[in-house]
Amino acid sequence: MGACFDAAIIDLDGTLVDTMGDFVAALNLMLGDLGPSPAGTLAVDAATVTPMVGKGSEHLIRSVLNHLQAQELPARPAIDLIASYDTAFARYQHHYHAVSGRYSTLYPGALEGVRALRSAGLKLACVTNKPLAFARPLLQAKGLDGFFREVFGGDSFARKKPDPLPLLKACEALGTRPARTLMIGDSSNDAAAARAAGCPVVLVTYGYNHGQPVRAVDADGFVDSLANLLA
Repeated sequence: MGACFDAAIIDLDGTLVDTMGDFVAALNLMLGDLGPSPAGTLAVDAATVTPMVGKGSEHLIRSVLNHLQAQELPARPAIDLIASYDTAFARYQHHYHAVSGRYSTLYPGALEGVRALRSAGLKLACVTNKPLAFARPLLQAKGLDGFFREVFGGDSFARKKPDPLPLLKACEALGTRPARTLMIGDSSNDAAAARAAGCPVVLVTYGYNHGQPVRAVDADGFVDSLANLLA
């Protein structure tokens, strides 16, 4: 496969690193800061959070607040969770910075896959909807930062995936054509961005994909491990 491409753009959460533990920990610390409700302490678990991941921190926090607000009704919660967004976002940023990488792990085969892509001569970029200030330290903490020529976060451009803009900008930065640049991700967001940008796309089968079956997504291929990508 390496001979078919000049570069690869790789997603982060759900593709290289399982960060669900970080998300849940930071969200629950954030909710603790917002105060208790009549039903007790506010909290979320991985099953609740998984379908909400992949569209950036803003979407994640709004989804969590909307979910919990709906659960509280008609109990008339002591706090209006949706109106607490600005406070919640600030507290989430604070807590995520503190816990990032602590409860996350590299997926099996992720390091081997990235190393193989580099050895095959492909130029690599990481494009994630995670804020850049969180993406770079996470890559460094997991020993992946040295493989990427470019790293772009959800706040690097005016629009996030599934918009094609981040992929087009990544191709521009790498000096490659979209048709020769493979997108590797775990979700319909990655696939939609790739299709719109003109990039071929392969999805991993173990990621988040908003809680939906990934093989139902329009993609050029699927792999159970990044280590098998060039096999």
